[in-house]
Amino acid sequence: MAPMADPVRVAIIGSGPAGLYAAEALVKQAGDEVQVDVFDRLPTPYGLVRYGVAPDHTSIKSIARYLQRVLEHPAVRFFGGVELGRDLTRADLLSCYDAVIYSTGAMVDRRLGVPGEDLPGSIAATDFVNWYCGHPDAADHRFDLTTEEIAVIGVGNVAVDVVRILAKTVDELRETDVPEQVLEALSHSRVRRVHMIGRRGPAQAKFTTKEARELGELPAAGIHVRPEHMDLDPASAELAETDRHVRGNIKVLNGWTGEPAGDRPRRIDVHFWRAPVEILGTDRVEGLRLERTRPDETGRVTGTGEYETLPVGLVLRSVGYKSVPLDGVPFDERTHVVPNEGGRISGPGGVPVPREYVAGWIKRGPTGVVGTNKSDAAETVRNLLEDFDPGGPRPERTVEELLKARGLPVVTYADWLNLDAAEIALARALDRGERVKLARWDAMRSAYHPFH
Repeated sequence: MAPMADPVRVAIIGSGPAGLYAAEALVKQAGDEVQVDVFDRLPTPYGLVRYGVAPDHTSIKSIARYLQRVLEHPAVRFFGGVELGRDLTRADLLSCYDAVIYSTGAMVDRRLGVPGEDLPGSIAATDFVNWYCGHPDAADHRFDLTTEEIAVIGVGNVAVDVVRILAKTVDELRETDVPEQVLEALSHSRVRRVHMIGRRGPAQAKFTTKEARELGELPAAGIHVRPEHMDLDPASAELAETDRHVRGNIKVLNGWTGEPAGDRPRRIDVHFWRAPVEILGTDRVEGLRLERTRPDETGRVTGTGEYETLPVGLVLRSVGYKSVPLDGVPFDERTHVVPNEGGRISGPGGVPVPREYVAGWIKRGPTGVVGTNKSDAAETVRNLLEDFDPGGPRPERTVEELLKARGLPVVTYADWLNLDAAEIALARALDRGERVKLARWDAMRSAYHPFH
């Protein structure tokens, strides 16, 4: 880029991995010629690394240390507590910036679409994950852990995380960053049996082999798969031969077909070829009805008309996630992403929308791992910088002027560091690991504005 009197101003909406990798790509590709402002409705950065990665996965959570360096770059600023649609509109952003990147992720669970799904005790897995990860929106959620049996529907990594947290003892979680009130609630759990349910077969399980191994190594929980659930149709058998990921999963799962030792306090049962058809109960969840499934000649799953019922008192749904529309931004209601080409937002007829871009799950759907967002963001940024016209109109005002005129408070990066320090100090005071999260809004505010 040719040197300019004023740097290119870019707003990024969302401070999760996708947003911060986009910020990193901007400063790497544009050098001193860019100013990046990262906005988040929460007072905390890092998105799913903070509020989606399981608390006992400390190696993955350490990605936050890498992302921290992005936020500390002189060309990057953090604006926490500022929500798109509530505090700033799309038009506001376009008046203050040369370009906008939306990286708001996929925040909503997909529904099962079965009778009884809205009964008390039928819960989106995201709500449960948010609770044990200390998300402020979920700090006061209550889950009935007095029931002895629970069903988790889904066989992806999120479902495995939920099952693992339910099957671990409080002592195993004490060194993690779960909030104190979560640890207290889990200490009273009466859950003894957790069912994890997949509509398709073991070859189609979406969890990683590493996650599966971790589940099978829990000291307090035996794990079991009925041998008949490991049946492989011809297409699945071929996958097990040719796909390393599938082959690894099948090997782990086959090791679970023997009955586990009966002296462990908890048990995990993994079910394949079972589809939920109804959540049973009058005033709350009292059971889950499953239909046995099988693949047809095209590979699609069909019901067999054979049913069984699990006597569960809580159902956690983990069958996928979707993004939600942003006001004024094109959105595909079928795929639940913003239509785009290489991150360039596509308007009617596929014509690129000037100055607006996407990165992360809202760009491509909820696929890949945390690191997938890095190359994804780099592609978006390359196209953004290629599109930028230094001779064109520039922003008419600064976002600071706009926020000040509206009297909108902002959580700065320095404020976040106060909250970060408070959580580390709390862990030290409680003799609990590296940090203990503050989850309630009032506690967070007191921590990041300690002198107000």
